[in-house]
Amino acid sequence: MNFDGFDLNLLVAFNALMMERNVTKAAALAGVSQPAMSAALARLRRVFDDPLFIRSAEGLLPTAKAQEMAIPVTDALSQVRDLMKPAEEFDPNDKQRSFTLGLTEYPLHVLLPALTKKLAALAPNCTIHVRYFIDRDEVVALLDAGKIDVAVGVPPTKAENRILSQPLLRDDFVTLVGGDHPIAHEEMNLQTFLSMPHILVSPEGNRYGLVDQKLREQGLARNISLTLPTMFTVPDLLPGTDYVATVLSRVATTSGHQDRFVMCKPPIELPSIPFDLLWHRRTQDSAAHRWLRGVMSDAVSLL
Repeated sequence: MNFDGFDLNLLVAFNALMMERNVTKAAALAGVSQPAMSAALARLRRVFDDPLFIRSAEGLLPTAKAQEMAIPVTDALSQVRDLMKPAEEFDPNDKQRSFTLGLTEYPLHVLLPALTKKLAALAPNCTIHVRYFIDRDEVVALLDAGKIDVAVGVPPTKAENRILSQPLLRDDFVTLVGGDHPIAHEEMNLQTFLSMPHILVSPEGNRYGLVDQKLREQGLARNISLTLPTMFTVPDLLPGTDYVATVLSRVATTSGHQDRFVMCKPPIELPSIPFDLLWHRRTQDSAAHRWLRGVMSDAVSLL
């Protein structure tokens, strides 16, 4: 390819199209008119001899060529911006800045209280917006589109090299029964566990969970009597019922109702669950985003 006369603004247009998957929204993001963005897309297609984006009911779908170009283009634009501006400094005490956090249910209840205390003390002028998401893979699209600055959740099922991450915290499963249940102060063995009616928590609405998977590996099954979309309501539901529930331990310890239920180790082996801090490669070197990620990591020590 001959780069003489190549318009670098085409790469800006390409990056906007990758983020928004919509010509009109990409034009707004790049600060140009919709016809100008359409013209840029036509030029990109001629230059790279590829459709790059295919129209569909879900918006513009990037071709394989566009997917290959995405990270190099983002990195190239980042380097150009770094050359054209002075080194960024971020003083949380001086700047009025807003950040959008993507959180699943667990960090929303467990991490956010500690995080907001730290942010209020360190950056009183910062505004925090929280976007709730359920599907662990949804975070990739949210970060790609710039709809969130950083996320905390269970790692996506498929690693994407443009999505960076670091371990933030882990938690183990515990089994809960109401404090007034006849077996509350007896050993929870597997036979008793299987004889009881179970609560299954599934934000996605599934009727099969990790406990069921582990039981099936042993040729066993449990009796699910109640399914819920949220785990943090479980401690309130147990007293006065025959239900048993297996949830992450901080669901119990942060409930404020530890006197109303009994917590024990599950009678089957279950893995601990990791929660990662995730962000997009394009924000890797931002001073403000580095500061935010550091504060979020420090907030874990308060849990």
